[in-house]
Amino acid sequence: MAAPVNFHGYNLRARVIFRLFQFSKKNFNLSLHRCSHKRAVASTMKFYDRDMYWNDKCLPDEAKFEKVLIANRGEIACRIMNTCKRLGIKTVAVHSEADSLAVHTRMADEAICIGPAPTSESYLRMDKILRAVQETGAQAVHPGYGFLSENTVFAARLKEIGVSFVGPNSEAIHAMGDKIESKRIAAKAGVNMIPGYDGAIRDADHCVELANSIGYPVMIKASAGGGGKGMRIAHSDEEARSAFRLSQQEAKSSFGDDRMLIEKYIEHPRHIEIQVI
Repeated sequence: MAAPVNFHGYNLRARVIFRLFQFSKKNFNLSLHRCSHKRAVASTMKFYDRDMYWNDKCLPDEAKFEKVLIANRGEIACRIMNTCKRLGIKTVAVHSEADSLAVHTRMADEAICIGPAPTSESYLRMDKILRAVQETGAQAVHPGYGFLSENTVFAARLKEIGVSFVGPNSEAIHAMGDKIESKRIAAKAGVNMIPGYDGAIRDADHCVELANSIGYPVMIKASAGGGGKGMRIAHSDEEARSAFRLSQQEAKSSFGDDRMLIEKYIEHPRHIEIQVI
């Protein structure tokens, strides 16, 4: 076995061990300093009970619903159900045949099948949802978002049978849920508007005519739309025809309303949103 190599009079192996020891000691001291700092910071922090952050508790004398039907599916339905459970409110899920084993269906206290897989035959069928409300004795309907959440007829029909609609009244929905109507209200109030056509597009030829008068690119969108559905950008006559046709089909199947509007498309916009309560 070869003898260890000496370096400047020191054994190289010993020098390596010594350096490792110094490095470990330095890191150990640094760790102690960090721990001491954390303890000092922790001693000045005040921790609060998580319950104080929840604002959905009912007061003892506060009236609340005993049973709510959620006219939606997926994550939004699950989130509404979680809140209802915290409030001690029973929940009713509606589902299509395809969603019979979905999470929201299994989470609810009761579940009612309202039709086959296509949304136009299930989640958009007011008559079936109203029947489910009456069968289960639900006192309120939470629409979530999309589907019937901005349908004025649905909100009005619930009011007629004495069931609460968890959301704005039908007048407010009509004013703000319909993009064509809400743009008219904004224009009347003197709000600066994006250049566009005041009214619904009649057909594909009318869409191309309007797009040329506004100037490409244009945005074609569903008047009753939301969540990005029924909305497309067009940069040419060919794209305008295609966008109108596809957006109208999507709006009809998603919202039961195929009215379309057109306006100038703003490239690279900065989105500013203000919540009004």
